[in-house]
Amino acid sequence: MNTSVQLPLWVLLLLVAFSIVTFASHFLFPSVRWFFRRRMERVVAKLNTRLARPIEPFKLARRHDMIQRLIYDPEVAQAVEDHACAEDIPHNVAFEAAHGYAREIVPRFSATVYFSFGARLAKLVSRAFYRVRLGAFDEARLEQIDQEATIIFVINHRSNIDYFLVGWLAAERTSLSYAVGEWARRWPLRALIRSMGAYFIRRKSRNALYRKVLARYVQMATNGGVTQAIFPEGGLSLTGEVGPPKLGLLNYIVTGFTSGKSRDVVFVPVALNYDRVIEDRMLVAAGDGGHRKFRMRIRDVLRHIVKHFLVRIAGRFHRLGYASVSFGAPLSMTEFLAGMSRNGGGNVTEPLALEIMERVRKVVPVLPVPVVSAIMLEKDGLNQDEISDRFSTLVADMEAHGAHVHMPRDDLDYAIEVGLRMLLLRQLIHEKEGIYQVNKEDRPILEFYANSIAHLSDAITVVSPAKTEMPENETT
Repeated sequence: MNTSVQLPLWVLLLLVAFSIVTFASHFLFPSVRWFFRRRMERVVAKLNTRLARPIEPFKLARRHDMIQRLIYDPEVAQAVEDHACAEDIPHNVAFEAAHGYAREIVPRFSATVYFSFGARLAKLVSRAFYRVRLGAFDEARLEQIDQEATIIFVINHRSNIDYFLVGWLAAERTSLSYAVGEWARRWPLRALIRSMGAYFIRRKSRNALYRKVLARYVQMATNGGVTQAIFPEGGLSLTGEVGPPKLGLLNYIVTGFTSGKSRDVVFVPVALNYDRVIEDRMLVAAGDGGHRKFRMRIRDVLRHIVKHFLVRIAGRFHRLGYASVSFGAPLSMTEFLAGMSRNGGGNVTEPLALEIMERVRKVVPVLPVPVVSAIMLEKDGLNQDEISDRFSTLVADMEAHGAHVHMPRDDLDYAIEVGLRMLLLRQLIHEKEGIYQVNKEDRPILEFYANSIAHLSDAITVVSPAKTEMPENETT
């Protein structure tokens, strides 16, 4: 027993390493995980005392447990079998594919990251670039929504700033779970966005197994009461107008809902509008080309960031005008289905989507730049008095149609000044001897802004660029 054993140094180091790993995996890591879990539970308990809608237990489940629950779901198991037969591959290969999809989709929500970092970052970014205003907002109506119901915010998609704007404004009431596209899967965004509770989707995937895994996750989250935010247009608006809805995610929610057995689902329409959309030129170019390929090289992004910081340091930065968010009348799934059954039933998803989007359109905020853009497109070569008269007429017409009009400082003349100043700063229009004219090459940009409010007044014509037919987005 006391015999000495000689070992090479590398063997000794290997044994020590294995001992450390074993100790850590069996004793240290569980203790560390327990410590952080306890800390998270205290944070959540504190947050839930001030949130109007507390964080749901489903959202706090361990990611590993959620993945296991998803891949062993009976419907997913059947989809695995079908996939193995269709592709003539072993069952375990199909199962691993489903497991990979589940790992890709399921988020790793952190209340600390969401509220301590994410919400503050969203507020900082939103207010750094815009004068943010809350438009139509019936707080009493939102308070009347059943606490047990699942709320889904349905939002028109104008800019990537939408995520920041809605996330910040909702942070006082609840946490949102977004459906985000492929762009968010890139490093270093992937880990941050997943910790914010967002789930990734492949927008154009037609793989039946993938779609089943995604559908079951969305249905589980909805049945678990997770407050979600979706952009049913399936991508940023290329024309400025509120586009038709894609039915994928809504269809998953509808097919997973059983009236009388599932908790109610309440859709809250949310409409956003901006005096300036940061990506406007890129979006208009994509619309003209009939594609959704936004090619932005990393060096171009860095160049714009550096230029922006230099302008700020020099004190020459002006915020990009106003950004406004309006909330429309909530729509209960239970009540909608009851109305459909009285009218003979039939397909539910499409009429539901159309009704929600119509409610979104009704509350799109009216801001100075879109109104001035519509006036300049209607008749070029106007002086300020003529613009002012037409501005007043259009605003009165939209208000008569029930639109929410945001007039800065409640001053019509100041609103006109803001609209003209923004367009002049960007050189979309020019002024000579008191006459304002449109720069011909920038006319599509003005159309982009005018289109955002054209549906609110018969006096404004929607202008859509000629473009090739885009493929339907099946997933979103």
